[in-house]
Amino acid sequence: MDLEIGQQVQVCRMRDRVAKTLADRLGKTGIVKDLKVLDGSNIGALVTFDADSYTTWFFEDELRVIE
Repeated sequence: MDLEIGQQVQVCRMRDRVAKTLADRLGKTGIVKDLKVLDGSNIGALVTFDADSYTTWFFEDELRVIE
């Protein structure tokens, strides 16, 4: 998947156990604000959720682009 800044994405899965505030984002949509290469092969995306302006990082494979 090729993520781009400004794309709308949906959180479709989470790799690890996470706090409830983050787990509540599963299935929610947000906007990609920044991208970062992690450990040379994985891409991380900084996603902001419009409903409450919550912002956090996700791995690329945890997101699905909304067309």
